[in-house]
Amino acid sequence: MLKSCSMSANLLNFPVVLFVISVLVLWLAAWVGSRVRLRRSAELPEDAREDFSVLLAASLTLLGLIIGFSFSMATGRYDQRKNLEEEEANAIGTEYLRADLLPPSDASQIRALLRQYTDLRLQFYRTRWASQLKPINDQTSALQNQLWAAVSGPANAQPTPVRALAVAGMNDVINSQGYTQAAWWNRIPHAAWGLMAFIAIFCNLLFGYGAHRKDARLFVVLPIVVAISFLLIADIDSPRGGLIHVRPLNLESLSNSLNSH
Repeated sequence: MLKSCSMSANLLNFPVVLFVISVLVLWLAAWVGSRVRLRRSAELPEDAREDFSVLLAASLTLLGLIIGFSFSMATGRYDQRKNLEEEEANAIGTEYLRADLLPPSDASQIRALLRQYTDLRLQFYRTRWASQLKPINDQTSALQNQLWAAVSGPANAQPTPVRALAVAGMNDVINSQGYTQAAWWNRIPHAAWGLMAFIAIFCNLLFGYGAHRKDARLFVVLPIVVAISFLLIADIDSPRGGLIHVRPLNLESLSNSLNSH
């Protein structure tokens, strides 16, 4: 069970591979449906043909609705990742300015750590392989501890409302990273993908069964259309795979600004 879930998760991170597999599986389903129809040899009665057309149309409509809902879910998650990247850059930039509220030596240390932290966040967004994330996450966690210690020390030594602003700003920096990580983990559920795949296979079986032509090449049209939909949904929903990514424009601009000071 765990292996199958892991395999499906890995497959969804490679939308092009998903597209190829979808085309083959759905084309095979249509071909199987046509073979079953040919073995019967007898034509469907007129009343049965009308009922079959209604069933096929209803199944395709249901498939279209589920694909549409899944696409909406994927774009919503993509927009959320973009918005959180902007919020994360704003939090880091604000804390960089609030460092002035602390003693000069502490402010200098915090600014140097924030520059390193921004570079690490850029690596998080630019990395395309999950295997490279562990060292980045470990360094991020260690740097967050250093940042918190650097800002909480002066605040505890001399607690004032002004220094509390610096502590609140650092809290926002750390929280924004957690919100971003949660958004990148938030993907379309595997159950939704399984439901889409099941209905797509069923629709192609019906499509092949109801086809009057015997040329198997005609059965590739619907599989390609559905597979393209799967490709687009998986590409948008995958934070690191495919071609559509959240480019950290705000963090890049922030990094250039911090390093120029």
